[in-house]
Amino acid sequence: MARLDGRKVLITGGASGIGRATCELFAREGAAVVVLDRDTTRVTGAKAIACDVSDATSVARAVQQAAQELDGLDGLVNAAGVFFNKGLMETTAEVWNTTIAVNLTGTFLCVKAAVPLLRKADRASIVNIASGVGLLPTGGGSTAYVASKGGVIALTRALAAELAPTIRVNAICPGAVETPMTDGTLRDAAGAVVPAIVNRYALGRPAAPEEIAEAILFLTAHESSFVTGVSLAVDGGRTFH
Repeated sequence: MARLDGRKVLITGGASGIGRATCELFAREGAAVVVLDRDTTRVTGAKAIACDVSDATSVARAVQQAAQELDGLDGLVNAAGVFFNKGLMETTAEVWNTTIAVNLTGTFLCVKAAVPLLRKADRASIVNIASGVGLLPTGGGSTAYVASKGGVIALTRALAAELAPTIRVNAICPGAVETPMTDGTLRDAAGAVVPAIVNRYALGRPAAPEEIAEAILFLTAHESSFVTGVSLAVDGGRTFH
């Protein structure tokens, strides 16, 4: 039997990167999946609904529509996110507000809209995508992103306590991942991985999105039925290296 056979899962940010890899993996593992994304044209293997996760009205409408498509809901993966590689003095109020609105407020809004539906399920789980930099920043830069992902980690812990025992809530904290969001940061103009980045990792390389999706699968599937409130570092050893 597939590991998610019969599950009904909503994935935000499923048009690219980690969200897309998760959508494709979950479908192969037997889940019925609906994706929320601003760009629905690139979604594969799932029903796509246009949604701006930073807008409460858009989220409420889209989550209800997704639940109707799936005839219920028992899983949520919050993978929508934005990244600006800017330090404190380069971070404008607009960059700060956009980052917090999508990465942190968006996670909050999607959870709040989904919880009444998740509570009706026999088993339900939420997986939030935080970041290894939320556990341990790599140094100066990406100020708003680091703050937003640290907030996601704290929010995950608060939700795990509040929503137990009916809904499990965990976070994945990836390291450097080869996605469109990291284009221009992870590799140089010649296309080579930047040594200053990968040298921080015990495994000496960035991750593929599919590797992060496998960890999300674990925290969604029955194998993790006694796991909640965890912020799991899937970071090639960077946070201890």
